[in-house]
Amino acid sequence: MTAWRPHWSWAGIPVLVVVWMLVASRMPAYVLPQPWNVAAEAARWLQGGKLWPQLAASLVEEAAGFALATGVALALGLAAGTSRAVRDFITPVNALFMAIPPVAWAPLTMIVFGLGTTAIVAVIFVAAAFPMATAIQQGVEGLGGGEVRAARTLGATRAQLLLHVVLPASLPAITAALRIGFSQAWRALVAAEMIGATRGIGWMVSMGGQVGNAEQVLLGMVLIGLVAWLMESLVFRRLERHYQRWNVR
Repeated sequence: MTAWRPHWSWAGIPVLVVVWMLVASRMPAYVLPQPWNVAAEAARWLQGGKLWPQLAASLVEEAAGFALATGVALALGLAAGTSRAVRDFITPVNALFMAIPPVAWAPLTMIVFGLGTTAIVAVIFVAAAFPMATAIQQGVEGLGGGEVRAARTLGATRAQLLLHVVLPASLPAITAALRIGFSQAWRALVAAEMIGATRGIGWMVSMGGQVGNAEQVLLGMVLIGLVAWLMESLVFRRLERHYQRWNVR
């Protein structure tokens, strides 16, 4: 009989909130407000009809940049994973773009595209595309060769091999790449909005800091963490479990 073991995953957030309350009780409210003060700030934003437009703006920008990055990363990663020539060509390019912090691209994209959605989407794309491409490439390279050889023996074309063997077997790696890419894209979005946006969650945090509104800053931070947690729990973990059966050993 297997001994019962408690699961502590539920306890992390409540403990964090308790620590927050304890620390806030020893500091002025204008420096570190209590959680209920942040909740009251959220209620004010909701009643004024200002919260949802900020959240929606960030989600639209994230979706656009992440979708574009995913498409490019799939193409680059699959090509580099199946072709040595493409891999040799693209590896230094990936390394170069991954070495530059995404936020460093924000001023340049704002010079090129101006303030607004296009510049932020460009930052998100750069932040997410190349880490995802590298992860997908490594996943394809790690596939077992038996299925590939069998498909080639049966006369599969390169397109059939890619579509019916490589792509399904790479789904666990692609899921992991999506998780990495979303994390990078979400952080880049917030940083870019803090630098040069007129709306969005990052803009909320930046404006709150400039006027000394700690409640608004913390509200933005809570929203940032909440969206990331929901994506991890409701999307990426489920995808990972669903596609794990495709993993070729």
